[in-house]
Amino acid sequence: MTLLRRGAIGVLMVIASAAVAPELWTPAHYATQFREAADAEPSGRFPLGTDRLGRDRLSRLVYGTRVSLLLAPAAALLSCGAAALMGGSAAVAGGLTETGIMALADLCLSLPWLFLLLTMRALLPLNVSPQTSIALTFLLLGVLGWAGPARVIFATVRKLQSSDFILQAHAAGLGPRQVFLRHLTPNLAPVLLAQFCVAVPLYVLAEATLGMLGLGVAEPLPSWGNILRELESGNALSQPWLLVPVVLLALVVASFQAVMPAQTGEKDYA
Repeated sequence: MTLLRRGAIGVLMVIASAAVAPELWTPAHYATQFREAADAEPSGRFPLGTDRLGRDRLSRLVYGTRVSLLLAPAAALLSCGAAALMGGSAAVAGGLTETGIMALADLCLSLPWLFLLLTMRALLPLNVSPQTSIALTFLLLGVLGWAGPARVIFATVRKLQSSDFILQAHAAGLGPRQVFLRHLTPNLAPVLLAQFCVAVPLYVLAEATLGMLGLGVAEPLPSWGNILRELESGNALSQPWLLVPVVLLALVVASFQAVMPAQTGEKDYA
């Protein structure tokens, strides 16, 4: 493992550890308002200052990190599960099932993914509770992101079906369901892991985009997206501490990208 990958894993572990139990060390709860110190500059009491409602920015950033880092992997897991089901079913069943599923996947891939996500979220109610907004964002990211991985799974299963061990399994009398569960599924695990690793940073950025547009996780629950909305009304040049969430988002996405090759089976000769 290279030094870069070790560093990226270390960064992700530190950030994840800090976000696991923010109530144990952050200055305040994310929704607590200090009216007497609204829009305060960084200080010993508030390391990143407060927003216009007097809420501590550091606390909101840490709580928002927990929300975003839980939401993105959960959505990636859902999309990869749907991709495995749809792509695997199309490859195994063939015929009209294959034609229908692949046509649906091609249709989804032909549409601008981000615009489709924005459109679907905009059609849903905006005045929902924070918990409902998390569920909606999670479902949208997971459901709309299945098409690309499904085509990869479809191609992988088709290639595996012509392998010697699959032919031997059929010759031994195993049915399609048994072959899929006993022989195809274990060999699909590395491919699904690769698709999962690709999807997580993509969904982190997608959630941030939705939140910046007011279509993601609802207030007062913080996420990276709605925290970044503060840049709209602030001056980043005179208030550089507003850029801390941007730096953290870029650091996390870059770390995922650095770790990804090691997790997707790439050989490391360093």
